[in-house]
Amino acid sequence: MPNPLLSIDFNIPFDLIRPEHVEPAIRQLIAESGLRLEEIAAGRAPGSPPRTFTDTMLALDQMTDGLDWAIGVVRHLEGVATCPELRAAYNAVQPEVSAFYAGIPIHAGLWNTVQDFAATDQAKALTGPRKRFLVKTIDSFRRQGAMLDPDQKRRLEEIDVALATVTTKVSENVLDSTNQFEYVITDPARLVGLPPTAIEAARRSAEGKGVEGWRFTLQAPSYVPLMTYLDDALVREKFYRAHTTRATAGEHDNRGLIARILELRRARATLLSFKDFSDLVLEDRMAHDGASAQSFLDGLRERTQASFERENRELTAFRRSLEGPDALDLAPWDVAYYTEKQRAALYDFDEEVLRPYFPLERVTEGMFEIFRRAFGIRVSEKTGVPAWDSAVKFYEIRDERDATLLGAFYADWYPRENKRDGAWMDAFLTGAPTPAGFDPHLGLICGNLTAPSVDKPALLTHREVETIFHEFGHLLHHCLSRVEIRSLAGTNVAWDFVELPSQIMENWCWERPALDLFAGHCKTGETIPDDLFQKMKRAKTFRSANAQMRQISLGCVDLALHRQYSPETDGDCIAYSRRLLESFSSVPIPPEHAMIASFTHLFGSPVGYGAGYYSYKWAEVLDADAFTRFKAGGVFSREVGLEFRERILAKGDSEDPAELYRGFMGRDPDANALLERNGLLVG
Repeated sequence: MPNPLLSIDFNIPFDLIRPEHVEPAIRQLIAESGLRLEEIAAGRAPGSPPRTFTDTMLALDQMTDGLDWAIGVVRHLEGVATCPELRAAYNAVQPEVSAFYAGIPIHAGLWNTVQDFAATDQAKALTGPRKRFLVKTIDSFRRQGAMLDPDQKRRLEEIDVALATVTTKVSENVLDSTNQFEYVITDPARLVGLPPTAIEAARRSAEGKGVEGWRFTLQAPSYVPLMTYLDDALVREKFYRAHTTRATAGEHDNRGLIARILELRRARATLLSFKDFSDLVLEDRMAHDGASAQSFLDGLRERTQASFERENRELTAFRRSLEGPDALDLAPWDVAYYTEKQRAALYDFDEEVLRPYFPLERVTEGMFEIFRRAFGIRVSEKTGVPAWDSAVKFYEIRDERDATLLGAFYADWYPRENKRDGAWMDAFLTGAPTPAGFDPHLGLICGNLTAPSVDKPALLTHREVETIFHEFGHLLHHCLSRVEIRSLAGTNVAWDFVELPSQIMENWCWERPALDLFAGHCKTGETIPDDLFQKMKRAKTFRSANAQMRQISLGCVDLALHRQYSPETDGDCIAYSRRLLESFSSVPIPPEHAMIASFTHLFGSPVGYGAGYYSYKWAEVLDADAFTRFKAGGVFSREVGLEFRERILAKGDSEDPAELYRGFMGRDPDANALLERNGLLVG
């Protein structure tokens, strides 16, 4: 049987791919891509016709298509269906893949080819996305070492391979250490406070492991309800300490790896003549440098601080109102618990009451209907498509106007022990223009949401609903792209812009007309009663300053690690991060707190959100402001929706993101929209 990883296939044969296919396929595809690279980079004989966009830039854009597809599939499988054999195969080829990609921008012949083309009359006459691609390629090559001497290039390649290897190990350690922890309760009296859904899920988890009682883990659907509702403070403390010290012990210890990643990133920035890693990675983003990103966060912190302090005083006073003036000070494992009790007292609202109204199937069907109305697309499930797990579903997205297939995607929503934590979107294939129109795109969305039981559908929290809408926004950014240059298409945009299409989708989760399309009681089908909806709306901005300050704190720690931290003067990077986080915290943080060791956003890939975590708040300003157009025109407005689709979702990185935003809004973003939405606009 031929190796299924050697041929790009829109219908990915997940049922045929085996670990033993990985190494031979990836090595062959590296070799084939290398041959294409040498063909593009080959010098021209005197008198040859000038280079063209097609034989230079378009060839470069398509040079690694097969390798991109295959390693993307393998990387995905290692994240959602890992096993020892697959992990070993992936780790075996990953350094070679990293070295090959790192070598592209520093290939002397390729750099000369791009410069030769840039000097032609055709290049000077380029406009639109083609001109942008040429300019960005030259800038990117310079930023990635094209101007270095041979010894420096070898050093850069060593750094990139080391970063790829170490960050892969970080992700593996987080997954393994998360799975390593479990806690079984056998006495039902110790379950007091937990909602029935959490108790039932814990019972099923124990049953699945062949043990008596109720089994709890550090996976979000288990961890979050326990920390929010369980009356037993000792158990909450045990889980908090376990969660914030993941990947800090034994064979899964990330602490030294994090220090190594920071060292390698500093070395990379220095080698490329940047002040620090933040300036290196942000040069091509909306913030442009670390100082601007820090200034943005500092401004938000200043406007959030007073409300943050007030909320924390109120929570302490609330606990004392329950337990008397001598009540213990709040500990970190108490905050979510008393916050939920305070919310219930202030608003007569418990988020768990909403679960029956959010069965997963109804949520996704309603979401598809919302964006059919707004964006003119139809999403429908297609059965019989091979996937990596029986719970995975496959959908097609078509243009409502002419039934054109725009894209398709897999959806994998439930946690498994062979699947990494969190929620994410990724791309398998990026379409391009054809004589018949446009090839469809292919992507995926994953989460770790509350799973169904034998007799109940998956009943979600409202926060999990927001997660689905968020990832679907990323997916639409990919699948609705209409950019001819693959490297500029879909989500290949500045990372402080990429969260706009995802975060704006969460707004529909709070609009009554939209809720009525996706929220229906699992037994009766009735929509959310108005009194419950009003409670939900009133509670929306409850402790929003704390939520905002947490994101600001993570962004500031990220920037500090990549701009200011010095192991010589600041000591251990984990302890340094803890001290910074405590300066933003509403309660003292234990000395062993090491959340940064499991922070895969920053350390799970060579760059990822490293020096870029501020992007979430940056894009939140954009999404809050941009949604005001939908509020004004109607949340299902086809006119506004098509404009957003055509000016934002379809454009990828074909224009400067600031210009794309101005094209949709007619002006620069207004941060007051975010503060107003969060109830933090003062004066």
